[in-house]
Amino acid sequence: MTAIAAPGARGETALSRSLLLAAILLASLTEAIASTLLALGRADIIGDIYATPDEFAWLDVGYTAFKLIGFALAPWFLTRIEARRTLLGATLAMGLASALGALVVQLDLLIFLRIVQGLAGAILLVSGQALLFWSFSAARQPVVQALFAMGAVVAPATLAPVLQGWLIDTHDWTWILFGIFPVALAAAGLLLLGDAPSPPAVPRRGLDIAGLAGLAIALVAASFLLSQGSRWDWLDASRINWSIGLVVAGGALFALRQRRAVQPLFDLAVFRVEDFAFAFIVSFVAGAALFGSAFLIPAFSLLVLRFTATEAGALLLPSGAVFAATLLLAAALMQARWISPIVTVPFGILTVMTAMWMLSGSSGESGPDDMMPAILLRGFGLGCLFLSITLIAFSKLPPVALAFGIGIFNIGRQLGGLIGVAGLQTLIDHQTTANQAVLGAAITSGSTATGERLSAIAAMLVGRGMDAAQAAKAAGAMLGRSVAGQSAVIAFDTAFNAVALLFIVAAPIIVAVKKGLARSAARRSAAKLHKDRIL
Repeated sequence: MTAIAAPGARGETALSRSLLLAAILLASLTEAIASTLLALGRADIIGDIYATPDEFAWLDVGYTAFKLIGFALAPWFLTRIEARRTLLGATLAMGLASALGALVVQLDLLIFLRIVQGLAGAILLVSGQALLFWSFSAARQPVVQALFAMGAVVAPATLAPVLQGWLIDTHDWTWILFGIFPVALAAAGLLLLGDAPSPPAVPRRGLDIAGLAGLAIALVAASFLLSQGSRWDWLDASRINWSIGLVVAGGALFALRQRRAVQPLFDLAVFRVEDFAFAFIVSFVAGAALFGSAFLIPAFSLLVLRFTATEAGALLLPSGAVFAATLLLAAALMQARWISPIVTVPFGILTVMTAMWMLSGSSGESGPDDMMPAILLRGFGLGCLFLSITLIAFSKLPPVALAFGIGIFNIGRQLGGLIGVAGLQTLIDHQTTANQAVLGAAITSGSTATGERLSAIAAMLVGRGMDAAQAAKAAGAMLGRSVAGQSAVIAFDTAFNAVALLFIVAAPIIVAVKKGLARSAARRSAAKLHKDRIL
């Protein structure tokens, strides 16, 4: 009788886990849409809520800072509340905050709702990924984590921008928030229908309030610093200096509590696992490349190539398809044990670096067809990197430490992305100004070449019916815009090169870190063996 019932039980278990996987993917998709809301809808939102750009910036700072704080809080929640219930609550909170955000136009309420979105998004990502590791066997993790990466990494980098661009061009930005609500409800419904195995017994952990306060101060200040530093010209503004001071003070308090508290906020024992420590370093660099390139490509297409929001979003869509296909291909090879996760990391680094170098040759006349080979190569490289990093990071962590590892890992990747985007934004701003000065210096009223160019433009405008005096003025303005446009092209090309150079600089450092971690692990193993022999 048991033999007859067993296949049905296995079928029910498989169905339940499939529902759980689908629910987690939908939940991660809500976070993907919310996290990229401000990328393309900035101008529309500012106009609708009557906010200045500096006021609007707090929508981004609030979301980013509290998402980082949520990554730190999520492991503590999972020691108190069962993981599926945590995921369900976070998903419903994300959906409700998004629906309310579409209905209000008051800036302060929107900032509060973005804070709720950030916290909920981080908690659902950590609890969802932890559930996947606890619910599926190690042999199935490559495919499971590849599917999770599609919602957590591919969607915010590729799918969400094109969806949002289309909604903004055809409707308005509130449709983006309204769209999150039914997805969250669908995820919640699947969570209620499905079932998850009992998570490992994790001791209840006290919350280190002082440590959390220090970390929160540091992360809020760091988020403001990195997102607004270029806007305020970094150290030239007192608010940036205050932010740096708060980062240092908050970080010092957090570090002190981590060292002295009986139950600190983070379980840093995860760094004793060599593979996790190595993957954390790589993810920091990969985060800078992922978020940096995802910032550069749409920004270049919007500001230089004058694409619409839909066209700018669609530019990354083929890259996302290649990203997803590479994730699945790598997962299949790893699950069949044909390759080890570490094997694809060098390929990922090399291809992303090559793609950025190819994009550095873009010009103001470039179109989608010119940029597409590099964009597709970028997708392939990121697909090689991210699944491998995930499997390397978490495969050897003990189940009770897994949630802490996931939270810390995501903080590292997110901070890497923030630093990458901030550095690239600053580089573009400074390069654009410097290029305009250099190019403008060559354009003088007494220059023969300048006179000929102005005369040609004026003659063209007169030929189209413009008055001669107005044509002369318009010719000067058009030449100025041409110089500004070319300055921006050079600045973006420099930024693309900078991402490629990041890997050239980081690669030997990563190799050195890997060797250092291996030697450290060997010493610990030898010391343990020596101690066991003595005993």
